[in-house]
Parts: sequence; C-alpha cells; structure tokens
Amino acid sequence: MPKRKKTVYVCQECGYEAMKWLGKCPGCGAWNTMAEEVMTSEAATGGGLRLGLSDAQKPRSITEVEVEDLPRFSTGSLELDRVLGGGIIPGSMVLIVGDPGVGKSSLTLKVCANVACRGKTVLYVTGEESTRQVRMRAGRLNALADKLLVASETNLETMERHVNDVKPEVLVIDSIQTIFRPDVQSAPGSVSQVRECSVELLRIAKSKGIAVFVIGHVTKEGNLAGPRVLEHIVDTVLYFEGERNAQYRVLRAVKNRFGSTNELGLFEMRETGLLDVPDASKLFLSDREADSGTVVIPTVEGTRPLLVELQALVAQTPYVPPRRTSDAVDIKSIQLLLAVLEKRVHLPLGACDVYVKVAGGIKIDEPAADLGICVAMASSFANRRIRPKTIVFGEVGLSGEVRAASQADVRISEAKRLGFRHVVLPMRNYNQLRNDVQGIELHGAENIGEALKLAMPKG
Repeated sequence: MPKRKKTVYVCQECGYEAMKWLGKCPGCGAWNTMAEEVMTSEAATGGGLRLGLSDAQKPRSITEVEVEDLPRFSTGSLELDRVLGGGIIPGSMVLIVGDPGVGKSSLTLKVCANVACRGKTVLYVTGEESTRQVRMRAGRLNALADKLLVASETNLETMERHVNDVKPEVLVIDSIQTIFRPDVQSAPGSVSQVRECSVELLRIAKSKGIAVFVIGHVTKEGNLAGPRVLEHIVDTVLYFEGERNAQYRVLRAVKNRFGSTNELGLFEMRETGLLDVPDASKLFLSDREADSGTVVIPTVEGTRPLLVELQALVAQTPYVPPRRTSDAVDIKSIQLLLAVLEKRVHLPLGACDVYVKVAGGIKIDEPAADLGICVAMASSFANRRIRPKTIVFGEVGLSGEVRAASQADVRISEAKRLGFRHVVLPMRNYNQLRNDVQGIELHGAENIGEALKLAMPKG
C-alpha cells in the first residue's frame, strides 16, 4: 500500500502543526515561523520509533524487576564525567547544545580521542565539515587515535550502514540540524527532519547499545533550535555557557535520566582545546582588596561548592523608572530584594539604578545567594566596604528574616580552605555549626538588618 502524503504547516520554533498557514504560531506566539512541509503517513505518525524491544515482554510487578548498577566508562574528562553523573552509559543518548564557537565540537572530539585511546571504537560523523578539516582540528587538539573513525555524511540511511559495518561503542553526530532522512520531504534542519532523525538515532542507541552524542544548534535567544520534542527524546541535555571570546566555559545538565541535574563542569579554552578546571573557586575570586558593593558568595552546584565574587552598583538616577540590570541573577529576585531593603531596612533605593554582576560569567539561581545580593547592594549604596575575608549566604524572606541555607557546612569548609576568616550566615545554621567549626569565625543573623551590621561593622 503506497504511503499517503499530506501537507502541513509546522512552526520552526516549537513544532506546532496546522493544516493552513498562520502568521502567528498558536503554540509559542512567534511570528512568521510557519513553514510548509510534506509528510508521509509513517513520518506523521512517528513510525520510526522502534526501540527494538521484544513484543513478547509482558507487564510484571515492579518488585520483580532486576536492579543492577549501570555500566559506565570514563570520557577522560573529570568535569564532563561529573556532569554526566559518573561517565558514559552504553545505549544512552546525550544532546550537547551551545552557541556557535563555544567549544561543542572541540570537547566532543577530545572525548572521542580519550575513549578511543582506551581501546573502544568511536565513530565521529560530521555534517558540517570535511574529514580533512576534522583531521586538522584533531591534530591541533592532540586528539588522534587509531580507533577514532571519521565520516563526513548527512544521509541518515548511509550513516546507519556505517554504524552496522564499524560497530562503534560511541557515535557522535555533528550536528543534528545537518542530518536528513530521504523519506521525509523537508529540508535538513526543519522540525520534521530533526524529529524523525532523532527518533531513528534513539532506536540505534537503544537497540545496539551505542552511546550517542548529538550536537545541536541554538537560536538567538539561547534556546535549542528545532522542536522541543528533541529534548524529551534524549536521555541527557547539556548546555554550554560562556561568551565566545571568553576564557572559561560552563557546562551544566538541564536534564539527566542517569544522574543529577545540579552538577556543573568548568573548562578553560586554550589553543589546544578545552581543559578541565578542577579548582574553580580560585578563578572567580579577585586577588585585590574588595571595594564597596563587592561580596563573596558560596554557592553549591550539586555536590560542588563554588565561591564567586558578586558585584553590585547602586547609583542615583534622574530617569523614571530606574533600571535594574543583571546577566547573572534573575531580575525579579533583584526587584524583590530591593523592596525588602527599602521596607525593612529603610534604604531609599527606589530612585536608584541597580546593576548586579558575577565575576566569570557564572549564573546564580539559588535562594542562599539572597543575603549576599542584599549586602552587596547595601554596601554600594552606602559606599562602605564589606569586612575583609568574609563570605555571606542565606535566604531572605519578605519580612526581612534570614532563613537557613542547605549544605552550610560544605560552604564554610570551602571558604576556610581558601583562607576566609569570617562567615555571615543565618542564625539557625549558626546554632547548628558553632560548636563544630574551627578556624573560622561565624556570625549568625536573624534578620537582614543584623546581617548588614555584621558584614559592614562600623569602625
């Protein structure tokens, strides 16, 4: 029976399908993103999703399911292993997303070489470069290995034949936007092609036990280009953060079926590629004496404590409304904390511009940073320096109270290791740790007014 074809209009941002062209997508609200695509009945119903499971498997009690430790092998990078949850799992599918030039291809090529040097066969499929270009980049990165095989291919069917011939243990696709299925009547990179190729790659990973790494592009807003279903299909989604010309890169997991999504990996970009940064706290702390508006905050990313330098600039402005700007902290959090300072501490910040920045480009989104942000803004407004060698952490409530933060002992231990002598922390954490912590002075605060006095003592 011949396959039936139908014409649909698909949003290239979110994947919403409509039977007629629309100027504005009903799914995401984007304008002029509906594109005409011809779909076969098999592609339209997702007929490519075949995971290779036996039809004879019957439902059984969850208590009867065998549990065993997932086999993992190292990527050769301790930072990437941490973000993945301990290493690569055979049969898993990992999506790596980031801005152009941030280092996605460099990192995956180096990982391929590390795995190949350990005796495993790796197939690197590039749809954007020739094999000669990949060889030149591998030479620069010192990523050469006999078992690292390279192919320049965009046809998914041909790629699967290579997989059947080579039988790799790791497969890398660079990038998913360049791969196409011949039976899908749309251009590479379209919603239909990305969705169907991803489903087919998932089938290859699960049925053959191959670890698949897929590199994806991002839009100008920083989101994954293509349908959101791509993130649902894969097992792990890793986002590369950092400016293209910056020295350091941050790798974090936003989805991980085999590990925590709170872990963070740090890399340094050099001429020879991305190198692990094992002691990240020292990178984000300034060696000079801190000026007003500068405070050190201990954050925790998964199991990793990280000390970062937060800077705030508060200045009077004749403009209405005043500006609140930050690339590292959510603007809504800054506005909330400014309201608390004005209401509970009586600081006239309503007519001031406020700028907040974190050194090194790290983004902070945990409640324990609230108190540090408040102290930095108050310090800048009053033009008074923070007590030397002091860290500040704690959650701030709307009534001005300072609430306890999680993993306080881990934060204090990291500060002690780096030579800090004072800690301003919530009173509840202080009562729990005051008899256990030696070598560093703890200062407990019940409300934000007390915390400001402790962080900026007079005299």
